[in-house]
Amino acid sequence: MVASMVRTMAEPVSRPSDTDNIRTTVEGRVATVVVSSPGRKNAVTPPMWGQLASVFRWLEFADDIWAVVVTGDGEDFCSGADLAQSDDVHWLASMRFVNEAAIALHSLPQPTIARVDGVAVGAGLSLALGCDLIVATERARFSEIFATRGLSLDFGSSWLLPRRVGLGKAKELSLLAPIIDAAEAERIGLVDKVVPVEALDAAVAEWTDRLVSLPPIAVSQSKALLDRSSTSSLADALAAEAAAQTVNFGTRDTMEAISAFIAKREPNFRGR
Repeated sequence: MVASMVRTMAEPVSRPSDTDNIRTTVEGRVATVVVSSPGRKNAVTPPMWGQLASVFRWLEFADDIWAVVVTGDGEDFCSGADLAQSDDVHWLASMRFVNEAAIALHSLPQPTIARVDGVAVGAGLSLALGCDLIVATERARFSEIFATRGLSLDFGSSWLLPRRVGLGKAKELSLLAPIIDAAEAERIGLVDKVVPVEALDAAVAEWTDRLVSLPPIAVSQSKALLDRSSTSSLADALAAEAAAQTVNFGTRDTMEAISAFIAKREPNFRGR
C-alpha cells in the first residue's frame, strides 16, 4: 500500500493480540475487526478505544490487507461509548483515546466497510461513519444520541456526518437526536446499502471481493484524493491527481491493467 512505501526506515508494526473485546480475523486480503461486548450492545470502554487504535495502526501498514471490514459481535454494531465504565483519568485524557482510534481508522489507506446490524448510535454511529462504505440490515437503527445523554458529538461525527448527509440534515440528526431506521438512513445517504439480515454477509463479501480484485495502490490514492476534496481547491485537487497518476504509472499493477485490457484477459494485481 502507498502508506508503507514511505515507511522504509521505520520498524514494522506488529499485529496486536486479540482481546476479549477487540479481535481481528484475516481471510485472504480482507481483515475483519470485531467489537465485542455483546451484553452491552458492543459499547466501547476506554481500553477498547486504545485496542481499536492499535489494530488500525497495524492495518495501515499491512501490505497484504487490501480491504477492511468493521463490525460488531452478535446482533448489534455498536451502542457507542460505555459511560458506565471509565478509568480514573480526566475526561480530556480519556477523549484522547477516542480521538486516536478515530484518526487511526481515518488514516487507513485500504477501503473500509462498516457491516451494521442492530444499533449504531452515538460513537457507534461515528465508528460506522468513519468507514468508507456502510452496509446495513433492514433492522438496523441509527442515532446521534449524544444530546439525550447530555453530550456533544465525538469520534469525528461533527466532521464526518455533514459530508455524508449535508449540513442541514446533520444538524437535524445531531440537535434533535432522533432514532432512524435503515430505510430512512439509506434515503438520506447515511448508509450506502440496506439488505435483509440473512443477506448481510453476502452483500459485504460481494463488495470486499470487488475491492480486493482491484489494484490497491490506485484505489488507496483515489480514497485519499476524495478524503481531501472538501478542503482542497480545484487547482490543488488537479495537482494531487497528477501526482497520484504519476505514481500509478510507475507501478507494475497499472502496467498489468493495461496489458490485460489489450490482451482481453483478467488482470492479476499484486499491489506493486
